[in-house]
Amino acid sequence: MQSPASSTPLKAVLWDMDGTIVDTEPYWIAAERALVEAHGGTWSHEQAMQLVGQSLTFSAGLLQQAGVGLEIRQIIDTLTAAVINSVQQQVPWRPGARELLEDLHLAGVRCALVTMSEGPLARQVIASLPRPYFEILVTGDTVSQGKPHPEAYLAAVERLRETDPDLDIEHCVALEDSAPGVAAAVASGVATVAIPHIVPLPQDGRYTLWDSLAGRTVADLESLLADRPASGSQQAEVASAVGTSRD
Repeated sequence: MQSPASSTPLKAVLWDMDGTIVDTEPYWIAAERALVEAHGGTWSHEQAMQLVGQSLTFSAGLLQQAGVGLEIRQIIDTLTAAVINSVQQQVPWRPGARELLEDLHLAGVRCALVTMSEGPLARQVIASLPRPYFEILVTGDTVSQGKPHPEAYLAAVERLRETDPDLDIEHCVALEDSAPGVAAAVASGVATVAIPHIVPLPQDGRYTLWDSLAGRTVADLESLLADRPASGSQQAEVASAVGTSRD
């Protein structure tokens, strides 16, 4: 591995998982449909789209409204187990994700996983990667406020700062595919790249829109930070607001 880059402000990349690194959304949708139908209900494509990128607690609440007669925790555990089983059979990698992870690794850029999936599924996915790219995992079961709240991204930055006190919001880029995830990253103050997959995202000056991660490199991420103003004060303001509130 090369020495960590010092000539660029890019120090860390914060990765969403579902829809960004792996295409697990079809697995989630299949698990949701099976659960609803097992309780005598029906689950439409439109209903499934409402859950893309949302916290599991939020999703479980909508499944209850669709007729699932289980507690929130039971719904989360049932869905997660079904998706883990599918991932164990085949990991559906998104184009360019593994290649960009390797490029970042060779450049000495740190990576954190910021996902609303819970620890068991996140660990199953990262164990399928050829290297331990992620030094930090922030999962849905470790935060009180899920996406679109910025807590998970702010938590990831704070954990990165534990071993590099000079690291700050302006040294990070977030990669997301869903509207709740993009909203969470933008609200945290991190430079955000949206790579829409299941649900389209509009052009918006608050984030950068890419069609895919295929062919993307460290240089592409560095360029996003080149003209970005320092945002330490913005981080402090957002962190203060987070201290009083949860997805």
